[in-house]
Amino acid sequence: MPRRTDAPLRWSPAQRRLHWAVAFLILLAFPIAWVMAAVPFEELLLKFLLFQVHKTLGLLVLIAALLRLVIRFRRGRPEWDPGLPGWQRKAAGRLHAALYVLLLVVPVLGYLVACTAPVQIPTLFFGILPVPAIVGESKPWFPLLLDLHRAAAIALVLLATGHAAAAIHNHRRDLPVLRRMWSG
Repeated sequence: MPRRTDAPLRWSPAQRRLHWAVAFLILLAFPIAWVMAAVPFEELLLKFLLFQVHKTLGLLVLIAALLRLVIRFRRGRPEWDPGLPGWQRKAAGRLHAALYVLLLVVPVLGYLVACTAPVQIPTLFFGILPVPAIVGESKPWFPLLLDLHRAAAIALVLLATGHAAAAIHNHRRDLPVLRRMWSG
């Protein structure tokens, strides 16, 4: 396949840093979610702190994902490695699209869960900056949004794990897919 003349030769440093930052944030936020839910209410301060850390991580994922999309639309992406079969390119393209959707949807759903919670606890970005709620407490919406947030987060982690496994698989086949995202 001939190379597009407008496609960059490699991922930019900003694209690579944001990619790994998002991966790191998700690797932190996902287990914290399970721990914070399991902490008993008798340990209220710990529970509150874990919720604030989780919310901050979620907001950071949303900001980083939006930045990634802006850079991607402005700069584009490098061409696919010529060693990748067409079906893998198509599958990877769909997987990337699903990951981007979930990187936006999961934090937004989390924010809406916090807004509609029966017990209104402020969301403090970095434990300092209050994040206003755009909707109020809602007993009917809260459990639905919580279930959707949890299911979407699990789907995000599963797809990200598949994405990482495919990158490692191709790396072991000596294709530069992983090296391109690691070092450009």
